[in-house]
Amino acid sequence: MTDFKDRERAEEAKFAMDEETAFKVAARRNRLLGEWAAGLMNLTQEETDAYKKAVVQADFEEAGDEDVIRKLLGDLTAAECDVSEDEIRAKLEEMTIEAKRQFMSES
Repeated sequence: MTDFKDRERAEEAKFAMDEETAFKVAARRNRLLGEWAAGLMNLTQEETDAYKKAVVQADFEEAGDEDVIRKLLGDLTAAECDVSEDEIRAKLEEMTIEAKRQFMSES
């Protein structure tokens, strides 16, 4: 019985760690996306820092990436940047890989 409980606790700990890692990678990805978009909009460094935080916050609106994509598309369109939803989705995938790479290199 103890072996089963130990295994159960280990699985729960692994799940929690995996979820925390996924959260940190997504937040880093969103900061990278915010920095990319801020560059397209020619924001100042101060505005870029604030915008990166706003993109991270946008991810809390709903599950999945649609809220981030919607924010970026809306902001880039309002700033008259010629960027399509497909380009944003491609950049999201690229930044996901980069965020994972950065996170793994720090661990």
